[in-house]
This record gives sequence, structure tokens and C-alpha cells, in this order.
Amino acid sequence: MYNFDQIVDRAHTSNVKYDLREMYFGNADVMPMWVADMDFETPDFITQAVQKRAAHPVYGYTFMPEAYYSSIIIWLQKRHCWPIEKDWMIFSPGIVPAINFAVQAFTKKGEGVIVQPPVYFPFFSAIEDQGRRRLDNQLIFDGERYRIDFDDLEKKAKDAQMIFISNPHNPVGRSWTKDELQQMADICMRHDVVMISDEIHNDIVLPGHKHQPMALVSEEANELTVSCIAPSKTFNIAGLSTSTVIIKNPELHNKFKKVLDDAHIQSGNLFGIEASIAAYTHGEVWLGEMLDYLQNNFNFLADAIHNTFKSIRVINAESTYLAWLDFRDCQFSDEELKELLVEKAGLGLSPGSIFGPGGEGFQRMNFAAPKSVVTEAVARLKKVFN
Repeated sequence: MYNFDQIVDRAHTSNVKYDLREMYFGNADVMPMWVADMDFETPDFITQAVQKRAAHPVYGYTFMPEAYYSSIIIWLQKRHCWPIEKDWMIFSPGIVPAINFAVQAFTKKGEGVIVQPPVYFPFFSAIEDQGRRRLDNQLIFDGERYRIDFDDLEKKAKDAQMIFISNPHNPVGRSWTKDELQQMADICMRHDVVMISDEIHNDIVLPGHKHQPMALVSEEANELTVSCIAPSKTFNIAGLSTSTVIIKNPELHNKFKKVLDDAHIQSGNLFGIEASIAAYTHGEVWLGEMLDYLQNNFNFLADAIHNTFKSIRVINAESTYLAWLDFRDCQFSDEELKELLVEKAGLGLSPGSIFGPGGEGFQRMNFAAPKSVVTEAVARLKKVFN
């Protein structure tokens, strides 16, 4: 039903991915495969919902209608067998604002917050910019797959009030299993560490894998879990700044809500509300087709690199549309690697070093694009690294 091969010209639309290339890479002509948004068209059932609301001549103050909550409740139950209630839900203008609000709500200056690098780098600034201590529980990489260092996590949890969990994990592409999350939750419960589970990629799980919400690990774990979800990655509507935070525990719920109430940002984005309702009401068929397309893109990318390059590897992706490329055998410094990719290959990727310890020598590539774009990216790599 849907065409994911179509090339969409995104230049000059005030979008970060294309229009800020010169600022980030010093080259306005690189093929941008860095920022985590897709080059696919936002699906028609969303644009139609937004256009229908835009046709009304007044865009005044608004609130979350019942359909906003019910659409999310039904979606999570159907997709993830995750029963939630309206009273647990809090609007946030994005996941990054939500993680910053969580730091304010659940920690004090000088207290410790755990992260699991290499990981989504806004976690770092949310901690450090607000005067908290970052505690790195670095993931273990065995050359094929990443896993959690539970012994180190036990030690770090003794000195922490909170942990940021990337679930599914950005950038390494893991979909954490129930057993892995259970072990993590057991440690956090022993030390009363609040778990902020960033599940923005929860619907972008590739065929053969399954998303496990942290809140569903156990009833006890749910009491310490703050889950962050959004339709933005799944349906390519990040510009509409709409996400939801789910907190069952009344004490944690009230602490978080107070931070947002004090900032007076509970009204929401008028068009983001309409887009969210449409996405979660009509998005199942589109999502299924899109995930199959992503899997085909990843298979092509992984096979092409495996068959062409001796010194570049693609780590198997279980989720997200972000390939984690291992350039360490090339034996270039991060700065040399960036120069080769940008100036010689004309590719704008995300350097692994920005994701913290363990990211050195890696690059993150966004493969949520028409296959012709991914094919061209491989061709550009061949010019430099073959």
C-alpha cells in the first residue's frame, strides 16, 4: 500500500538533518544519515488528520482529548500486551525534555545517575548540565553482541538515585530481553534506584525480535519505572513535539507532574495531538510495511559491507533504524575517520565517540531511507575504504 522508495526533497524546510549539514560537518553536500528521523514520507492518515484540523481557522489553547489517551492505551495493549491507565499518563513535549524533567524530579544536585554507554548522548547533558554526577555502567561488547555489565551495575547502584535505560538501545540496536531487564530491575530495587526507561523506539523492532517494556518485567519493577514513549520515531513526526510519560507509582507520578506543571507546558501541541491520535489509531498496516522495508535495507547494508570490506563490520540490529558500524580495524583516529567519511566519501554519519565510552571507532548510520539512498551510501564507502 505504501511507497518507501520515493525520494523526498527535504532541503530548505528548516529541518536539522539536511539544512544544518554545513554547520555540523563543514560540508553542505554530504549525504545526511545521522539524525534519527526517517526520509520516508509521514503517512497519509497523519497528514490528513493534521490538515483537517488546520482547516479550522482558530488555533487556540487546547487540551488532551479523551481520544489522545485511549488511542495510546489501545495501541500499547495491542502491540505490546501492556495494560496502562489514563491516570498514569503525563504529556511531555518530547523525550529529551522528559529525561531532563526526570533529573529535576527525582534527584538533587551532586547525586548520581547511571547511564550505559555507548548510549544516546542527551542522557549525558541532562545529568551534567543540571549538576548531577554521571555514573557510567559501560556495556560489554564481545565482538558480536552487547550485554549489560551487571557486576558493575550493582556497584554503581549503591551510589545512584536514578538510571537512564535506552530500551531498545540507541545506538547499538539491542532489544533487551525480559531476563536482562529483570536483572537490571532487581539491582535497582535493591538500592531504590528510579528507572527512567526511554522506549521511544519501542515500535521499531525488526522482524524476529520483540520489545519488552521495563514496566512489564514485574509489578515491583513497575513501581520504580518511568516509561517514556512517543510516536515521533515510528511515524516520522518528531517536529510535532508530542510524547507521553507513563508512571504508575503515585509518588513518582506526582513528583514528575509537579515539575511539568511548574513549567506550564501541559497544554500540548495542537497538531501533535491530532497526529498522535491518527498514528496510534490507523498506523498498524503502515508500520508493518515500514518494518519489513527497514529489515530489507539492513540486510542489504550488512551483506554489502560484509562482502566488500575487510575492515568494516555492521553490528546486528535487533531494533531501531540505526546501524552501528565498527571501523576499529581501519585503525584511524576518530578525527581521521570523520574527515575520510565527510570529505572523501561525502557521508554525514554520527561519530561513535559522542555516545560515550565504548563508542570510539564506531559510526552510527540511519538506514531509514529509500533503498537507493542506502545503495549510494555503500558506493560512497567503496570509493574510500575498499
